[in-house]
Amino acid sequence: MKAMVITAFGGPEVFQEQDVPKPKPGERDVLVKVYATSVNPVDYKIRKAGAWAGVKPPAIIGYDVSGVVEATGSRVKDFKVGDEVYYTPEIAGGGQGSYAEYHVANEAIVARKPSNLNHREAASIPLAGCTAFEALVGVADIKSGESVLIQAGAGGVGSLAIQIAKALGLFVFATCGSYNKDLVRQLGADRVIDYRAEDFVDVILKETAQKGVDVVFDTAGGEALSKSVGAVKHSGRIVSIVSSNVNLDEAKNKNISVNYLFMKRERSKLDALRALIEKGRVKPVIDSVMPLKDVALAQQRLEKGGVRGKIVLKVVEE
Repeated sequence: MKAMVITAFGGPEVFQEQDVPKPKPGERDVLVKVYATSVNPVDYKIRKAGAWAGVKPPAIIGYDVSGVVEATGSRVKDFKVGDEVYYTPEIAGGGQGSYAEYHVANEAIVARKPSNLNHREAASIPLAGCTAFEALVGVADIKSGESVLIQAGAGGVGSLAIQIAKALGLFVFATCGSYNKDLVRQLGADRVIDYRAEDFVDVILKETAQKGVDVVFDTAGGEALSKSVGAVKHSGRIVSIVSSNVNLDEAKNKNISVNYLFMKRERSKLDALRALIEKGRVKPVIDSVMPLKDVALAQQRLEKGGVRGKIVLKVVEE
């Protein structure tokens, strides 16, 4: 099979298209023909220096799969040949990623693809969607009627987090650049904050009678994370997906819980997302679609910034 392989850690030039052996499923695995995948910030971070993730070049990376089951292991119970599925691969410790024509995964982390999405749309969901869902529902334990601030609302994770929060009955503040305000508003944000022209802490305190929001979901890190403490009410919650060396002492003074998320792969989250998607409550945000062989260019675009939602990589023409 053809795959885009990183031959070393480094810049985008380390990607090479190679012919590699087609993987074989174990007894509890499914072999999936990959129709589409996508790019995430973690992908270029691993490409640059992925030893922390257990990756050793040459390696196939990539964290999103949408495709069709081509074969099953002898003890697989929940899937059959021809099923359309989507999921996030396990790469840590030497597992293969999604930048290839085929992928093998344990059936426990695989779910049926939303019936109202094509493979390109579905490939934009698994990692970003499960991250947003676990952060809001699993870690922050959001409740209908609460308020949330979502940082970087036009990004791959933020755009899905807005929709999940609205579907579950929250009042949503979201930050973005001025050029993304219409998009973020269309996704359901109740108050869109231009982070360049407005101070999000001042806006939130003014509009919550100085109380602050119940939850901040941080996808930016750095100054955005440290400032977020000022926007959270006493005994509120912050969940961040970006490890940042910032001072959060004020959070202790306000009895705010601060959590950093490492997403667990579970079919239940993909099933919950599928239910929201099939009800029309959550939809993918696709910035652009590129062929798999252009993964290096796609990662360059994502790293540069300004991407709205996800860049999808097509593996099979639909």
